[in-house]
Amino acid sequence: MNVKNAQYWISNLGLSPHPEGGFYKSTYESTTFISDSQETNNRKLYTSIYFLLRSNDISHFHRLKSDELWYYHGGSALTVHVIDVNGDYKEIKLGLDLEKGEKPQVLVPRNTIFGSSVMEKDTYSLVGCMVSPGFEFEDFELFRQEELLKEYPQHEQIIRKMAYGTNE
Repeated sequence: MNVKNAQYWISNLGLSPHPEGGFYKSTYESTTFISDSQETNNRKLYTSIYFLLRSNDISHFHRLKSDELWYYHGGSALTVHVIDVNGDYKEIKLGLDLEKGEKPQVLVPRNTIFGSSVMEKDTYSLVGCMVSPGFEFEDFELFRQEELLKEYPQHEQIIRKMAYGTNE
């Protein structure tokens, strides 16, 4: 059996480093546009990417103005760390081991602060992410520890793990 590692997928799918951490490649942008009542311009109905995270990578805490659906493709299971709009923290497991509470598809609602990490050491997780309305970098908000700790001091441990620090 030919075991594929993270570098195989990064090279063969043409993935590039993502600002939040990990690697990605845009795979599809809808040719249908919609008008959101909160937006002044038309938006793509949806966009989709491949996203790969290695065990030593973190997808740092960030927020989008759109819903994001995550689809598990391969490798190890992934933990999606969420601070919802009410300030509550939870972990969602993305993977195929239903008996361990993993789900093959996860929704991160708009305006949710979230990041992700690989559950196992020395491996990777390959997922797909679809954003609707379509992803725009101006809707992408990346957080630093200081700003999240002011608002959510009760989640200090996970914020220190999942948000950029002062030296990064």
